Amino acid sequence: MWIALRNGRGVAVLPLATVRRGTARFEQLWLRWRGPLGLAWQQRVIATATTLPILPDIRPLHDRGAQIFQRHALQGLIAQIERGDGADFEALVEFRAGMDRRAIDWKQSARQTKLHAKEFRTERNNQIVFAVDAGRQMCEPVAGLPRIDRAVSAMLLTAWVALKLGDRVALHAFDSRPRIASGVVSGMPAFANLQRLAAAIEYSGEETNYTFALTTLAARLTRRSMIVLFTEFTDLTSADFMVRAAARIVGTHLLLVVVLRDEELERIADAAPVTADDVTRAVTAAALLRDRKLVLTRLQHLGVHVIEAEHDRVGERLVAGYVDLKRRNLL
Repeated sequence: MWIALRNGRGVAVLPLATVRRGTARFEQLWLRWRGPLGLAWQQRVIATATTLPILPDIRPLHDRGAQIFQRHALQGLIAQIERGDGADFEALVEFRAGMDRRAIDWKQSARQTKLHAKEFRTERNNQIVFAVDAGRQMCEPVAGLPRIDRAVSAMLLTAWVALKLGDRVALHAFDSRPRIASGVVSGMPAFANLQRLAAAIEYSGEETNYTFALTTLAARLTRRSMIVLFTEFTDLTSADFMVRAAARIVGTHLLLVVVLRDEELERIADAAPVTADDVTRAVTAAALLRDRKLVLTRLQHLGVHVIEAEHDRVGERLVAGYVDLKRRNLL
């Protein structure tokens, strides 16, 4: 749509159809306009450095997040945050039948000549850091979308729930080196800032450096945090670096590793072979799946929490895992 020229200036509205999130860059603009008789035109090329952030689509996120939030609340996982088993002291009340005897405050009971117990609530204001691997392997497509885009959607969904529950969140994106390192934010108005930062995560072709990224992240954290690491690995060499980096931070922070199930390898390994090539592919796929299971088991033995989910359920599985860890006071 064009607006009439005024003093040699005008405005044009050009519709753009975006395919995926990221940052659109306009380096040059070609302008062409016809003369009054339509027999000739003039053309001009204008150099520009305009950028346009393409934000992740969060329209389904609000509906899905509200449904997940309501479901967990009805099941009592979020409702118990008000009072119950927790870490923050809430009040001193008279001991009643059914209360935990370990909560009895013997000093106050001796002063009051009645049994009094401490009542707690689940701690709020926990710190959740989303570490998104933007390396080469995370840019491979799964069911038509890159793994990193599915990780970003799951991250935004979990961040929305975490902000709703009063926790603080931060974003850390990396490949061969840290690329994005946001500060810790809280409150629902901060969600828009997370969305803009998620749009700035680039599709990288570089190999992931877990040691550099996780060491830098741990050095920036001043208190115990829950680190949610979205990553992918296909060889034991890179996986060994990840395990070693995880072992350095798991003693101080709570680490949750999120990976997508490799459904393509599972189909190849489970398919009935017809030719000799099919047998070779099935054996190779089974070996890769065995190595993958070995790496995840090593992480679990270190005390790392692991979520391996289907590509269309990773967000829901991550929210359920986060709420479970919060309910168990592990954050």
